[in-house]
Amino acid sequence: MADDRRVGFDDCWNRIGVRGDSSCERLADYVRCLNCPVFEAAAAKLLDQPIPRVDLSRHDIRTAAQPRHDARGTNESFLVFRIGAEWLALPTPIFKRIVQTRPIHTLPHRQHRAVLGVVNVQGELLVCLALTHLLGFEADTTTAAAARDGQPSRHDLPRLLVVSRNEEHAVFPVDQVDGVHWLAPSTFCAPPATLSQAAAAHTRAVAPWRGMSVGLLDADALFDTLNRSLG
Repeated sequence: MADDRRVGFDDCWNRIGVRGDSSCERLADYVRCLNCPVFEAAAAKLLDQPIPRVDLSRHDIRTAAQPRHDARGTNESFLVFRIGAEWLALPTPIFKRIVQTRPIHTLPHRQHRAVLGVVNVQGELLVCLALTHLLGFEADTTTAAAARDGQPSRHDLPRLLVVSRNEEHAVFPVDQVDGVHWLAPSTFCAPPATLSQAAAAHTRAVAPWRGMSVGLLDADALFDTLNRSLG
């Protein structure tokens, strides 16, 4: 269950920093808020809290009001995306925002390798995690470096996806977003035995898609792991 306590810090970077009126006297020494120990301390405090709450309702991803049907029953809506060579999908309702990639600010002494750091989305510091580490995929070092620097790799169109469950939320980078697709549950297959233990624990099923297979991730299992990674 989400902790409903607010993280207590002054987001001075939005008020007197480079995102505000730039009146902060510390800018003379640090030039950018990202270099300032006040910003670093606020980010560290955020990472020590349960996944925070933010009102993202104005940026909801809109889906069709009625589920789609085919001859075999009701289809389910998924957002399909790619990480490295893996095509994955999660239920569309958990996505609250898709934004262009931007710098992910790492913090020292973080023990869980899946925690990349924090990212600023519309003035809010959000915890950013790597699904490659959570799911046991082999990371593409070029892509990982590009994600940290906010720069695209090769011909990818990287994005940051904001996901939410009962007001808990987090962000993870992907290399490409294909879009929303309606998939028929009658076509779902059990995950292959070749999946790693971590990937199998977070994969609900595999579905055929455009001549390939897309892994349908279990949203609840993913959020449970996201929360444990912040412990």
